[in-house]
Amino acid sequence: MFICINNDMMTQKKNMVSSKYWGEHDGKQIMLFKIENEHGAYIELTNYGATLVSVFVPDKHEELDNVILGYPSLNGYQNDTCYLGSTIGRFANRIANANFMLDGVEYKLDKNDGANSNHGGKSGFHAKAFDYTIDEDRITFTLFSKDGEGGYPGNLNLNVEYSWNEQNELSICYTANADKKTVMNFTNHAYFKLFPKRDDIFSHKLTIHSSRILEITKDYIPTGGIVSTGDKSFKGNKIYDRIDFVGDVAKGLNIYYIFDKDESGTDHAQCKLKDDSSGRVLEIFTTYPGVQLYTGDFLKSESLNNRSSFHKPFDGLCLECQYYPDSPNHKYFPSTAVDVGEVFDEKIVYRFSVEQ
Repeated sequence: MFICINNDMMTQKKNMVSSKYWGEHDGKQIMLFKIENEHGAYIELTNYGATLVSVFVPDKHEELDNVILGYPSLNGYQNDTCYLGSTIGRFANRIANANFMLDGVEYKLDKNDGANSNHGGKSGFHAKAFDYTIDEDRITFTLFSKDGEGGYPGNLNLNVEYSWNEQNELSICYTANADKKTVMNFTNHAYFKLFPKRDDIFSHKLTIHSSRILEITKDYIPTGGIVSTGDKSFKGNKIYDRIDFVGDVAKGLNIYYIFDKDESGTDHAQCKLKDDSSGRVLEIFTTYPGVQLYTGDFLKSESLNNRSSFHKPFDGLCLECQYYPDSPNHKYFPSTAVDVGEVFDEKIVYRFSVEQ
């Protein structure tokens, strides 16, 4: 049963935060939180991995359904290997050869993707128990990462603030600092599926305001080159139209798109995902310079998901707003170095709506 945390009937708060006990991890209590707006749309979160567990929003028939992949219990997330809905850190995406130089010092990282480090390595934040505070319609998850964890320098303090409003907008704000100069890159790893009853995401239509992508190796490591999107551009195209097939086997996409500069700034959605059958639309606004599109080629699960089945390839897609992958090893990429006294401060907003 959910216990209401913010339910003052006298003040009639529009959004309510409620919670229930969900289990234990590393000796810490894990909770499942729910933020519901006055229209009945809601999100669920957990302090395990500062994870987004569900997003229930209406379709064109005003029927609510969950539009991200997830699990019905903590155990599913503890056994998960695909980062479903989790906060990624210290560094989102890959770092080549699991090392980088910073001010003449070499740092060697956890190897968890062949010779490379991916999503923070074995010490990634997706499997950490966060502390939390609640303030009306928002929850802030906090984590302390000690100097040297995963190979990264500096004692780091991270805040991940989630909020949910009446316009069905989910905002995630990342703020962090450290006591040594270090590199940072955080994102959320939700897998979206705007029509949950469909078998895959091939019919979803995607727009990304980008004319350039990073050139990558077969291991998804940037070469340092920046090339035209070419036939991988998305201007309202179906995912299916951009997928390559070898016989009947689909080869998906795992590409970093650099956002085009636009004078409209934060009023401009950098990405738009639409499903015609349900009418659901997702628009993404962010302060990050680009997005990693991943079509879920390697999705799988050891536990039953929240639809009582096992995850399979192309069940959902990720739009991971972040800095360039392998940035510390490319001096011409936007810097991810944060000095002592500086604050990392980036934001992602997911706006859900309906188009008939």
